[in-house]
Amino acid sequence: MESPPSFHFCFFLFFFSLVLTLWSGEANQNYSDALAKSILFFEGQRSGKLPADQKISWRSNSALTDGSAANVDLTGGYYDAGDNVKFGFPMAFTTTMLSWSIIEYGKRLGSQTAAARTAVRWGTDYLLKAAGGLPNRLYVGVGDPNADHNCWERPEDMDTPRTVYWVSPTAPGSDVAGETAAALAAAAIVFRSVDGNYSNRLLSAAKKVMTFAQTYQGKYSDSVGSVCPFYCSYSGFKDELLWGASWLLRATNDTSYLNYINSLGANDQADIFSWDNKFAGARVLLARKALVDKDKTYDAFRVQAEDFFCRILPNSPSSSTQYTPGGLMYKLSSSNLQYVTSISFLLSTYAKFTASSSHNFNCGNLLVTSNTLRNLAKKQVDYILGQNPLKISYMVGYSANFPKRIHHRGSSLPSKASHPSHIGCQEGFQYLNSNNPNPNILTGAVVGGPDQNDGYSDDRNNYAGSEPATYINAPIVGCLAYLAGSYGSG
Repeated sequence: MESPPSFHFCFFLFFFSLVLTLWSGEANQNYSDALAKSILFFEGQRSGKLPADQKISWRSNSALTDGSAANVDLTGGYYDAGDNVKFGFPMAFTTTMLSWSIIEYGKRLGSQTAAARTAVRWGTDYLLKAAGGLPNRLYVGVGDPNADHNCWERPEDMDTPRTVYWVSPTAPGSDVAGETAAALAAAAIVFRSVDGNYSNRLLSAAKKVMTFAQTYQGKYSDSVGSVCPFYCSYSGFKDELLWGASWLLRATNDTSYLNYINSLGANDQADIFSWDNKFAGARVLLARKALVDKDKTYDAFRVQAEDFFCRILPNSPSSSTQYTPGGLMYKLSSSNLQYVTSISFLLSTYAKFTASSSHNFNCGNLLVTSNTLRNLAKKQVDYILGQNPLKISYMVGYSANFPKRIHHRGSSLPSKASHPSHIGCQEGFQYLNSNNPNPNILTGAVVGGPDQNDGYSDDRNNYAGSEPATYINAPIVGCLAYLAGSYGSG
């Protein structure tokens, strides 16, 4: 029997809507949900005494005597990744990027604004303590990284040495100091309208740390050998001097910082942006003055920023960036998504600046508009959230299919609530080597990600791909705020 016309019409509508959904890139990611989770993740990385409103409830107080080895209070702050060490260099970068996310996308953060500020403050409260020993000492780490990496323990059970590390006039660290100054200055902007006294404390500390960075120059990994191979300063310290001065310029409008920036001669070309290499980030930050404020004094930084993007865009004749078959930026084999989130932040932020000034630029014969930059950033974030050949979300707890065996001690070991007794250093390795899914969900954590062929092994021992880190998450907060404000919740 022939179907009635209404059936054909309804079927056509269903088919058309299905095609439209697929054609629009399956989309419709729930960016607002991903945004909330990306910020919640930071609660799982907290060190110190946890507040009553802690939402990641499988975590408990830890490292409550940090700093005592040097007769100073260094409690608080963040564990950088899946271990239990507090490394000041990546923690400061994380804090800077969280602050920049709020500065650029505060209006789009919506209901997540307070949580984002809280995440910044958990970092800056610690960094203020770290800077409290100046001008003689800047504390840059707590916990012996080699001893820590020989154990698989919950942070709540830590019994490895909580050695305190610092830089000083005779053992300098311009890189870690420059990044700490950047974090404090950026956060001072974040808190200016909501807590003036705290903002002033942050800015005062930022100036002191920046003076220390400028006065006593050297790489911190030459002074504090134990940070290698974990967070060696491979790019040197000129990029952090540029970065710190750029943030202090943004926070103060004091032209002495611009004079210092110009005196640095920091003309190194870059095709990466990370906790170690800040050249591209500083140039995008400075280019804002050329584009948004129409100040030609800053035009050289705009040109340098655009040279960076020409090295990133896939169709650019000067591109030096590899992409996977599925379309993911691929920079380095270990924790590649840290570069993807950081570069995507710069793409979306520069798109914002160029859109506000109706500015386009060229990479050879390729015309680059704000949409070119935005679309690439969106494609990278969508890939992370599940639009990839494996249809896996690389953000834990987002969608149904996500990594279940992440390389993270607290997530992989039973919680204190379910296993109150101590789990020792070596005893914990049974959980590292287990095939069982992690018992505790580290909601919002973005892991290191897939390989250059879009392959991924959901295996705790695949630390290059399965370990989350604060500096992977911090830049994606801004990207997701932008996307949530532009595309809604999907």
